Amino acid sequence: MIWKRTTDVNALNQFSSECMLGHVGIEITQIGDDFIEGTMPVDQRTKQPFGLLHGGASVVLAESLGSLAGYLCLEGEQKVVGVEINANHIKAVSKGVVKGVCKPVHLGRSHQVWQIDIYNERQQLCCTSRLTTAVLS
Repeated sequence: MIWKRTTDVNALNQFSSECMLGHVGIEITQIGDDFIEGTMPVDQRTKQPFGLLHGGASVVLAESLGSLAGYLCLEGEQKVVGVEINANHIKAVSKGVVKGVCKPVHLGRSHQVWQIDIYNERQQLCCTSRLTTAVLS
């Protein structure tokens, strides 16, 4: 297991309810030994004017999962901040719910790199992202 902090899905959702995650409806659904998973609705909050999931909303989901995962890998007063993210939008989504799965690529003392893949309800890859975070002591 990579996590150094003890938490559960309910605590993470409570912790995140009053910020961007709560605003766009992101919910953490699962924490595994080396991954964190969350969902986001494709609705009026997350669509662009043409009726498709906004690429920026996908990036919000990716960065949110990566930042939460990064924080869970730290101890004490350490914090994590995103320093770079890229996203490749592969398949359009116009309705339903998307699911993000976040896994580590690199867990260093000063930087972390996270892979976040976002799937539609048919389990088709819609977006793939990499987030680099810096660890603040």
